Amino acid sequence: MIDQPVSLAPTPEGYADWLIDLKTRIHTAQQRAALAVNRELVLLYWQIGRDILARQAQQGWGAKVIERLAHDLRTAFPEMKGFSPRNLKYMRAFSEAWPDAEFVQAVLAQLPWYHQLALLDKLPAPETRRWYAAQAIKHNWSRNVLVMQIETRLLERSGSAGTNFEASLPKPQSDLARESLKDPYRFDFLGLTDEAQEREVEHALVKHVTEFLLELGAGFAFVGRQVLLDVGGDEFFIDLLFYHLKLRCYVVIELKGGKFKPEHLGQLGFYLTAVDRQVKSDHDNPTIGLLLCKSKNKVVAEYALGDKTQPMGIAEYKLLESLPAELQTSLPSIEQIESELGGAE
Repeated sequence: MIDQPVSLAPTPEGYADWLIDLKTRIHTAQQRAALAVNRELVLLYWQIGRDILARQAQQGWGAKVIERLAHDLRTAFPEMKGFSPRNLKYMRAFSEAWPDAEFVQAVLAQLPWYHQLALLDKLPAPETRRWYAAQAIKHNWSRNVLVMQIETRLLERSGSAGTNFEASLPKPQSDLARESLKDPYRFDFLGLTDEAQEREVEHALVKHVTEFLLELGAGFAFVGRQVLLDVGGDEFFIDLLFYHLKLRCYVVIELKGGKFKPEHLGQLGFYLTAVDRQVKSDHDNPTIGLLLCKSKNKVVAEYALGDKTQPMGIAEYKLLESLPAELQTSLPSIEQIESELGGAE
């Protein structure tokens, strides 16, 4: 039987706004329910892993008990996925890596299980795992984004750009500005090699602006490319202009396809002055400049920044580069784990 179309009465005044509010509340409730389910699942897996560790240590149970347990649990709960021998081993590793139950409940339970596998699979040090876990929660990273940030060494790169922020900006803005920049920036997603010219890189960055914003980090909003500045009747063009929502300021990014030269900062400083006078409002903080170059001499960059009063940073950018060997692992990939969990009976 085919349902007949329902004749709807005219929409009463205020209905549309009410419907929008209801949809938002329903969506929020769905998210909370999903988070609650995930939290219970992660805590359950941690408890199972803790029990396996305890019984193997105290009662001398061998590794084969995991095979037996996987079989018995899948027999008892055929509708549940995740009780494969491999996943039970990950539960044990998860519990062993995070022995603090309070930390698991308060922090890690906010992350899905596949995030936990990525942290275990890619990172050997607990301090590093804690940092990436906190960042994933803070920025609501997907599993794929978390893996990408680990593989591109975000921790080592964060706050590493050469800057003069300490001398040119007040605290705490100077600290936040320094933490907002990194060195080097990884542009592997562009698919370009080192032979690419700076205009090619600029064009590709705008074309892949979503990935570019992810690499820049939280807080950056894209304003425009080749932004026109009219200074005394002469025209000048900024390569890339952004606004940083947390710093409350414009960020001018200039690309240089070769090695850093001190005179590059003169051009960048001119653009900062023009943006401060023509673009920024009274409520905005002073504009920040970031010079991205293919390579730089750190000592030369430090000297060049030394006498500049405008807030500037210098960092390198990297195009296609192979994954560091130490990040390769003999453990199965996350995709393999997902495939196994998805097919578990």
